[in-house]
Amino acid sequence: MAFHIEEELKRLPKLPGVYLMHDKRGEIIYVGKAISLRNRVRQYFRKSTDKTAKIEQMVSRIAYFEYIVTDSELEALILENNLIKEHRPRYNTMLRDDKTYPYIKVTVKEEYPRIFLTRQLKKDKAKYFGPFAGAGSVKDLLDLIHKAFKIRTCNRNLPRDIGKERPCLDYYIHQCDAPCHDRITKEAYRENVDRALDFLQGNFEPVLQSLQEKMERAAESMEYEDAGRYRDLLHSVRFMEQKQKMTSDTLEDRDVIAMAAEGGDTLVQVFFVREGRIIGREHHYIQSEAEEDPAMMMESFVKQFYSGTIFFPREIWLQYRLPDEELIGRWLTKRRGAPVRLVVPKKGQKEKLVELAMKNARLILSQNKERLRKEEARSTGALRELTTLLGLEGVERTEAYDISNISGTESVGSMVVYENGKPKPSDYRKFRIREVTGPNDIASLKEVLRRRFARLGKDERFGRLPELILMDGGAGQVNGALEVLSEFGLSVPVCGMVKDERHRTRGLLFEGREVDLDTHSEAFRLVTRIQDEVHRFAVEYHRSLRNKAGVKSVLDDIKGIGTVRRKALMKAFKEIGKIREADVETLRMVPGMDSSSAQAVYSYFHKQPSGEEALGEYAGTVYTDTASSGK
Repeated sequence: MAFHIEEELKRLPKLPGVYLMHDKRGEIIYVGKAISLRNRVRQYFRKSTDKTAKIEQMVSRIAYFEYIVTDSELEALILENNLIKEHRPRYNTMLRDDKTYPYIKVTVKEEYPRIFLTRQLKKDKAKYFGPFAGAGSVKDLLDLIHKAFKIRTCNRNLPRDIGKERPCLDYYIHQCDAPCHDRITKEAYRENVDRALDFLQGNFEPVLQSLQEKMERAAESMEYEDAGRYRDLLHSVRFMEQKQKMTSDTLEDRDVIAMAAEGGDTLVQVFFVREGRIIGREHHYIQSEAEEDPAMMMESFVKQFYSGTIFFPREIWLQYRLPDEELIGRWLTKRRGAPVRLVVPKKGQKEKLVELAMKNARLILSQNKERLRKEEARSTGALRELTTLLGLEGVERTEAYDISNISGTESVGSMVVYENGKPKPSDYRKFRIREVTGPNDIASLKEVLRRRFARLGKDERFGRLPELILMDGGAGQVNGALEVLSEFGLSVPVCGMVKDERHRTRGLLFEGREVDLDTHSEAFRLVTRIQDEVHRFAVEYHRSLRNKAGVKSVLDDIKGIGTVRRKALMKAFKEIGKIREADVETLRMVPGMDSSSAQAVYSYFHKQPSGEEALGEYAGTVYTDTASSGK
């Protein structure tokens, strides 16, 4: 049915809710919330209303809109945020980078708790510390904790599995007290965990004192190896202590957020303050327009930033007062389960810390401005150049396809996705060819495309239609793709990525003609990157299938080695050659292996075969080694 905007505007209710703007292809291009849907949505279509260039452009593309009524503005805020995260509309202010932050998790509810890195926060009664500036710093800290407090790193179910398997390597190198083998009491292990928690909260002094005493005792007893280990741990703890910087005399958790903008580039800096110490910082680029209101941009950032976590500080210090401060505060308080204060400091130490975050944002933006300009030229600029050459408009999503096989065996297809000139690995897909026998790339590509477009609208992983398809090949591949699109009643431009006699990207085949690309242009470099990426993705999948087949032909012939033990052996040794070289004791230390299975593996690789028996026995091993090297 035709959608008449003027008529639909009259039907809008005076109720809180969320509205979604669609373009002519049905894509959601903007999501917003409103106290009154009627008043808010009608503003976009009033000629007298002052609008930014970005909003004017967005309105010109609206083909129709829809709305969802909610019971309150708070519900509208939550729904708006969820829809923005799901659909990532192009005209909403969006984070350019979708980072997940590293945290340290302590499973305090387990009888024998573990301490490890995680990027997912859950309401599971565990204790979380962070977020941290990067995974590197977290790994250094965890390494120190495991050495100093001997906390287990395994996933064994304790106490159920106590005594079932030998202690792992950590026990023998003095980094775990082996609660899995009852080498430490539950009470003593819990004391170690409590000391580790104290350490994570910034109390370094007890650890320093304990390590100093142990080092001195070991030196007096002439146990110099132990003394050296304690000395190294002392240095590590002191280094970690020096990295912590006090920011206030009130030991509270807070985040400090400030931003800097120049032209269309905006960077937001976040300081994480935990127990009065700056433990890390993050910076984020956001999509913006030069004339956008900074307070509105900051509000969009706050909503997106805090929607993906369950950790909330008691206070958030901001550079600008948010337009919907009271509503955002209620939302954060509801999510935290305790009050969250939004503060815009005006004087004193608080204001200086916000200014420091702003200065850091300005500095990073200045340093990265040239990099951002180059990145834009490599991505959106290159795509714009390419679509101009082809005479196309409105291209955002590009999909490329390739086939990989050796003499028609283990044929696989790959699909890579680029959005606005940048790869989007989360949308990559791989296909194992089922219907085509032998080395027939065109038929294989048609099978891949049929399977891909058959899921359009049914599977969210294949839900969006591309605006441009690139095939690794020439006229045969292009015509095959057009034939499949015609079967599904779809109209999408298709190009073949043509190579020269030296197997290098030469140009594009489009609408029956070859489009030459300047080898020094960004468009040429983009096509080359896409062609290399789709080929790499296909080859890696094909190689992984060959490797699995090779591993199966060797290890599955050994009596007592099933799927679980085979995976454990490959995880521990990585290569068949290293399994062959291992002795029985080393094989027995692999999780899941016992004396008889270790002896079986050793005997299999070390018996003295002859003639045809030898050829059959080791053929699989040779194949695996060759496949894993890519030959």
